[in-house]
Amino acid sequence: MELGVNVPNFGPGTDPGRLRDWARTVEGLGYDRLLVSDHVAITPDVATQYPAPFYEPFTLLSWLAGVTRIGLGTTVLIAPYRHPLLVARMAANLNQLSGGRFVLGLGVGWARQEFEALGADFARRGQLTNALIRDVRKAWENDADYRSGDIPIWVGGGSDAGLRRAVRLGDAWHPLRQRVDWMRTKLDRLAELAAEEDRPRPAFAPRIVLRITAQTLPDEERVAGEGSLDQVLGDLDALRSLGATSVVLDPFGGDPAETERPEYAWKDLATVAASWNHRETEHS
Repeated sequence: MELGVNVPNFGPGTDPGRLRDWARTVEGLGYDRLLVSDHVAITPDVATQYPAPFYEPFTLLSWLAGVTRIGLGTTVLIAPYRHPLLVARMAANLNQLSGGRFVLGLGVGWARQEFEALGADFARRGQLTNALIRDVRKAWENDADYRSGDIPIWVGGGSDAGLRRAVRLGDAWHPLRQRVDWMRTKLDRLAELAAEEDRPRPAFAPRIVLRITAQTLPDEERVAGEGSLDQVLGDLDALRSLGATSVVLDPFGGDPAETERPEYAWKDLATVAASWNHRETEHS
């Protein structure tokens, strides 16, 4: 099972040097992939959680591709914000320039003010996402100018519409920051929808929180990746047993000031990497 890290590409402590340090730290700890998120217009609803500066994901990942050898990805690109042919070309170019290291994670988005600022239709964001995925795949398949190699598409969302989108259009389902039991239930529903569509169930590639606590937390009060080290490792075991091919760890706790103190996140990531690798060695 591949382990990745969602690197914060935003906030007051974020600059080119720190982003490079993040990338080299994640790679040096032995993680398989680094991923970044997406906002274009930092409207008030976005800024409360993800303040400027916010580094555009394709630009940032293209730069980081040159200073690392690690896998790269988006978690998640907001599909309705860009023209499908622009996404198809940027993703194809990034994948080519990085030697085939890119995964395209997509979501429908949530920031209504940002949609308005960009002239995108918030009410039709699901339809726009479906259309974008279809058009991107069509460009990759039919036009040599957009030839991409093999770029997996991870599709976020937990509603029936999101799950059906993953079945019809995605290579993997990519839920964000949820409980293990919630994901288990949704995977059952994903299998039902795949059967209805007469399609294989897509792969499972969740993004989970990473917050290691000194004390064990009650299971009913935590999401996956949150709690004692044993609980976090247990969640990883549980996700692997559910068929996860990749798990993305998200160490950002919600306070933008955290971006000025990345050493705390790096410590948790180092602890998980060492403990997980030790368990893998014992089991091999």
